[in-house]
Amino acid sequence: MKKVLLSLLLLAGEKAYSCTTCNQDLQKAIFDSTFYPNLFTMMLAFIVLAGIVILLSILTAAREKRHPAEHKQKITVVPLISASTTLGIGIGGFVDGTILHQILQWHEMLSNKIPPTTLLNKSVNMFWDGIFHFFCLIVVLIGLFLLVKLFFRTDVIISWKTFIGGLFLGWGIFNIVEGVINHHILKLHNVREITTDIVIWNYSFLGISVIFLIIAWILIRHGAPDHLYSKKSDSQ
Repeated sequence: MKKVLLSLLLLAGEKAYSCTTCNQDLQKAIFDSTFYPNLFTMMLAFIVLAGIVILLSILTAAREKRHPAEHKQKITVVPLISASTTLGIGIGGFVDGTILHQILQWHEMLSNKIPPTTLLNKSVNMFWDGIFHFFCLIVVLIGLFLLVKLFFRTDVIISWKTFIGGLFLGWGIFNIVEGVINHHILKLHNVREITTDIVIWNYSFLGISVIFLIIAWILIRHGAPDHLYSKKSDSQ
């Protein structure tokens, strides 16, 4: 009973909040000399993914210019693939952050460099997880914007298989880019920090990503009308 009362007294003496706007210790831990190096290293994967998102946005608009709406003919699946892939990148990030970071808590954004073994370190990692989720939100909004634009076009072939295939394609791209850069090159975190088989978990993550890409290819291939592929073969 004495031990329980002592524990309650110790807890009562600690700071109740660890928000970035009210806890000076947390502010110092985040905005110290490592802030910009951490920001730069964490953003490397996002920069690569942002480049992919920009490329997909350009591909979505390019076919529209090449085949104006007055043709009144549905001739392409590229814009749908581009939009759904962009959305898939953002959703893949949210799934990773929600399940692995928050629910299972296998890892956090900088958990290999700043082990979340104390409340302060846990809060620092939570801050960087928030930056990560903010990027995912931006990508999802871009993907939704590209999808809405498709409703005003007459040259795009709409297919649920193509759409879902694009989501898997984006998810797989996110996992591979994030996994290779953050897990293997920069070593910011591992898929599962507390395990004796860290390497196996990291490579299994990439293996599942390859499966996503295969599923994406199958769905996209079966989602487009056969005449698109026959046209390609005729032109060759």
